[in-house]
Amino acid sequence: MATGAGLSFDTWFNLFNLGRWVQDCALQSLVLQLEGSGQFELAVTLATNAESREQVLCEYVQFPKEELLELDLSHLLRAPFGNGVLFFELRALSTGELRSARWQTADRAQREPNMAIAITTFRREAEVTRTVERFTAFREQSWLKDHVQMIVTDNGQTVDLSPPEGVSLIPNENLGGAGGFTRGLLEARARGATHCLFMDDDASIHMESLERTWMLLAYARDPKTAVAGAMISEHCRWKIWENGAVFRSRCRPLHMGSDLRELDQVVSMENQTIEPAPDNFYGAWWFFAFPLEEAKHLAFPFFVRGDDISFSLANDFNIVTLNGVVSFQESFTEKESPQTLYLDLRSHMAHHLSLPVLDIGRWGVLKIAVSFVMRNLQRMHYDTLEALNLAFEDVMEGPEFFDRNADMAQRRADLKALTRDEAWQVLESPSKLRQVRKKKARKGVRLLGKLTLNGHLIPWFGYFGRRITVRADERVDIAFAWGAREITYLNSAQDRCYTVRHSKRRALQQIWRLMGNSRRFLKDYDRLLSLYRDKYSYLTSEGYWREKLAMTSGSDGKQEAAE
Repeated sequence: MATGAGLSFDTWFNLFNLGRWVQDCALQSLVLQLEGSGQFELAVTLATNAESREQVLCEYVQFPKEELLELDLSHLLRAPFGNGVLFFELRALSTGELRSARWQTADRAQREPNMAIAITTFRREAEVTRTVERFTAFREQSWLKDHVQMIVTDNGQTVDLSPPEGVSLIPNENLGGAGGFTRGLLEARARGATHCLFMDDDASIHMESLERTWMLLAYARDPKTAVAGAMISEHCRWKIWENGAVFRSRCRPLHMGSDLRELDQVVSMENQTIEPAPDNFYGAWWFFAFPLEEAKHLAFPFFVRGDDISFSLANDFNIVTLNGVVSFQESFTEKESPQTLYLDLRSHMAHHLSLPVLDIGRWGVLKIAVSFVMRNLQRMHYDTLEALNLAFEDVMEGPEFFDRNADMAQRRADLKALTRDEAWQVLESPSKLRQVRKKKARKGVRLLGKLTLNGHLIPWFGYFGRRITVRADERVDIAFAWGAREITYLNSAQDRCYTVRHSKRRALQQIWRLMGNSRRFLKDYDRLLSLYRDKYSYLTSEGYWREKLAMTSGSDGKQEAAE
């Protein structure tokens, strides 16, 4: 740093959430340790909310000869402080250098976690190989080396690698994320791990997140503490998609849209994260670290979609978030398809039938199915309507359906066959695309759309409605579909698309089918509720999954994978 240069660490990845570490870890000592050389003006700021910032330290500092500078900030852990977020800033008074910075404590940890990272993969050989390489390189140079291992569950049985030290490769039957992560959990227990971290096979995280997570688990007062990583879309790396979520009738991401470039929004989000979490708070499995001893219920056999919600809510975890612990993911809106919505609806309904904490009654559960159908009806996603009705019917078969179809083989084939209009196709002639709708429909058009189910109640609407193009990021927002009789959806890369068109015949067929399913469901609700609640413990038990995964007991009493 040249004389006069300034450096600020007021970012989500660099700040220190004082409230989190005081509240969950009862921290007694805190030191800011800097490594470098030269003379600086150092300022430490405490932000208790977006409007209130207090400079709690401002002084001139000179790095000693050993080039290590430590500033005791322990008084900030006690009243009248003890809350808010901390960050520091430097201004060079001479030519100098900063090589590292750390928030440290002299406190003794509550425990020494042995953490197993469980990854599930299915025919993504390149991605999981890169992940193993990144993890191995990180582990080799990290102080965490003796406390962390990786277990790769290969559902496709196609990964060909020689696992390096600290990595295990487990071939597994393809029972989806539910079966793959459960296998990883059971293998972690067999290897003596105290904590398990579920993570995606492309490991789209900064590896330092592992150290931060381990530290919080080590210092947490409550042994039930679990860490839920945030999510950021790869297409918008400055904006939070989800920093924890709640579920009741639908998934609701928390802090969605928070701009990490704006300090006020970062401070507001972080201070809100230390507020008491509601009973329906859950952590997604792109990054979820938890104590194995507290996992009384394993995954419900959903295959994918919803298994993480069920797992979080059924087990008595104390779930928290931690700044900088985040996974970068593909956009969820582009992943949406008849199959994903089929999976979403059946898991949403099964959650409310299985878990007493989510009891909303027969009309509440029915409303979920109806809302899924109506939203997609107005977007003219008729393939999806067929898939949703199929999901409704499958749920009404009872929990045994999930057991019989744990591998989803038949249903995947069925859903692929019914997906005709909503399959992404290569865009061959971009010039022929209709005008891209960049703004939501006007208020009058929106009102008319709601009253007429977006033209489905208007005669001859298929002849005079608009023909438009909508970008994939906006396709879940009905406001971009109002007044259209034909919509071409364009992906982010603008090289693939699909087109849906107004059809009263297909709409009527699926609405009629929904009405029949609704009558059956209301009549059969009490029986279904009893079945799901009676079977839930069995379908999430270790015994059930060991049999499902063909795992046996070894002669020494330890559980081993079957050959």
